[in-house]
Amino acid sequence: MSTNRRLIETHQQAVRSLLTPVFKRLRAATPDSVAVDSPELLGRVVAMEVTTAIPLPPFDNSQMDGYAVRAEDVATASPSLPVTLTLGFTTAAGDSQLTHVPGTASPVMTGAVIPLGADAVVPVELTLPPRFPKLNRRGEPDPTGNVDIASAAPAGQFVRKRGEDAPSGAPILPAGTRLTPTRVGALAAAGCTTVQVLPRLRVLLCSTGDEISQVSEPTQASEPSQLEIGKIHDANTPMLAAALREAGAEVDTLRCGDQAGALQEALASVSASYDLIITSGGISAGAFEVVREAFAPLGAEFLSVAMQPGGPQGLGEIVLPGGAVPAVCFPGNPVSAFISAECFVLPLLREYAGLPAERPRVQRQLAHDTSSPLEKHQVRRGRIEADGRVSLSGPGSHLLSELALADVLVQLPLGQDSFLENTPVETWRIND
Repeated sequence: MSTNRRLIETHQQAVRSLLTPVFKRLRAATPDSVAVDSPELLGRVVAMEVTTAIPLPPFDNSQMDGYAVRAEDVATASPSLPVTLTLGFTTAAGDSQLTHVPGTASPVMTGAVIPLGADAVVPVELTLPPRFPKLNRRGEPDPTGNVDIASAAPAGQFVRKRGEDAPSGAPILPAGTRLTPTRVGALAAAGCTTVQVLPRLRVLLCSTGDEISQVSEPTQASEPSQLEIGKIHDANTPMLAAALREAGAEVDTLRCGDQAGALQEALASVSASYDLIITSGGISAGAFEVVREAFAPLGAEFLSVAMQPGGPQGLGEIVLPGGAVPAVCFPGNPVSAFISAECFVLPLLREYAGLPAERPRVQRQLAHDTSSPLEKHQVRRGRIEADGRVSLSGPGSHLLSELALADVLVQLPLGQDSFLENTPVETWRIND
């Protein structure tokens, strides 16, 4: 491994230079959009503007449980001088539209269609007594039943008008919108059960190391660990897979020990199925660096970046029996792997997926003095204090619990080894 350290900005550009031609080829070779059904839409990006074919809501409906009336029939109603009306037909949510008889009060439930001829709703709480009598949902009206209306109801009161949310043909979501739960709901309300979305990048995530436990039995957080001495749970695979999926990628995972031949063999059989290979572990200066041993003969470059954590890095287009595939290789310590992904790959994947490339970045003041290696760009985990300043946790690349509790990643640029309290620093928002 070279002893010359590459600047973080230089390595960012190197990764971009590796992946940009790949992205261009994929855009030329893949369809502009793919059809995805509603259960799988969360997190996808809409490929083209979506409009509603029906008005929303599709009919006038009641905002309250109450009585549908004509406004003119209750214009003089008040608590001291209620207006007595005969009970009309009952309409519940899901019932077809009935015709309202003038001079009556038609029981209507929230979401139910307003009877034809009624133009207002009086909440049941504003009647005397303030509750419904026994009703027959789909039966005939009770000819002897009456209700005392204790409040006037202007036309339109508690009536959700047809097309009030969106008229027929109105745009619901513009192209490039990421689908959140509320947006999936809006599409479903408009009857859009299949939506054209941008295709996803196919990523194979490889976590390496003989130290990774293969224990697969489900356990609760409070249960004792079943780990053998010398083994650790695999944090990198679920963490990085989640980060890659959040960035818009389709991810499969592979675990491999410290045997270079086994890694090459595993990749040879699947490489043609993926657009990008991401690895964690096996690239530093140890005696058993499986990724470096397996990938260097295939065309990957391994080097050191002037950053902490995340100094060891690797990249290149590796040639496998299924074809050439770009690979980006991260260190194995979990914090190093995550910060490497944030610095070098995730922004590019978000950009490809049609998402905002960068995390929100804000200048904040340090809550205390700190130091940093003069020759390295340090990325620290930080918590935002009540006064808006940021306090830093330790720099260790294994301190994953501190990363899980962090609000921001704090950038301490190289060339400066001392940062005083209230020094402004750039922060990247995480864990939102």
